[in-house]
Parts: sequence; C-alpha cells; structure tokens
Amino acid sequence: MICEYCDNVGYGRLISERSYWTIHLAPSQRYLGTCVVAIKRQCSNLSELETEEWTEFTEIVREIEKTINHIFKPTLFNWSCFKNASYRSKDPHPKVHWHLIPRYDSLKFFDGIKFEDLDFGYIPQPISREISEDVMESMRIKIEKQLTNSKI
Repeated sequence: MICEYCDNVGYGRLISERSYWTIHLAPSQRYLGTCVVAIKRQCSNLSELETEEWTEFTEIVREIEKTINHIFKPTLFNWSCFKNASYRSKDPHPKVHWHLIPRYDSLKFFDGIKFEDLDFGYIPQPISREISEDVMESMRIKIEKQLTNSKI
C-alpha cells in the first residue's frame, strides 16, 4: 500500500512536516491556497487520534489560517475531513486528513493568474484546477516562508 501523503508521494507539494502531521499544498487550486493536513501514522478515524495529535493539529490550524489569511486574504475557511477516495479501492486504507479550503467573495490574483470562487457561499465543488508547476512552487514557497514566521 502506498500512502499518497507519506514521503509526499502523489499528493501535492509538501509545505511543512511536524511531529504528527504534514501540511501539503493541494494539487488542485480551484480555491486559491487549498492545503491538506495529513496525519503521519496510519490512522483511519478521528476517534483514534491521540491527545497530542489533536493538540498539534490545533496549533497547525491557527498557524495555517493565519498564514493563508496574511497571503491571500480569504473571506472564510472551510475545513473538511473526507475519506471517500480510499474506498474506491478494493482494499481501502483510509488515513485521517483535513482539507483546508479558503473561500473568497471577490476575485483574487496570484502570479498573474485569476482565481474566482464562483460558488462562494455554497459547498466547495470537487472540480479540479491545476496550475503551472512554476506557480505551484511559487505558492508553496510563499506559504512555507510565511508559515515559518507564524509559528506559535
């Protein structure tokens, strides 16, 4: 079994690694600054998280929201914890991870690319939007640098 979050295999770009969690820039940037926070160990359900893991996750939430707010100025943040994709396999191995989806009530630009949240005020749509490798790396670096400055 290959974990799409472990060793940054197959899912986005690694921004930061903590004791219990990793933070990735999501491969789809339909919503500017979308990230994923994934547990490092095999853990299938929220009820299986240890107190220390919840504590670190809480710190990450504060830091990453502060970071994304500083860089992109979203109107609000959506957080979701889905494991549906794991069950498309005959032998599912879901892993707890959280999607951080910044939402915007106005047009935004990053590195000359327009980002428009066409369904603002509604549930985020699972429509993929890939941007160039250069822009992804620029975004990852910017988030990583600001995140380092935002640590509690």
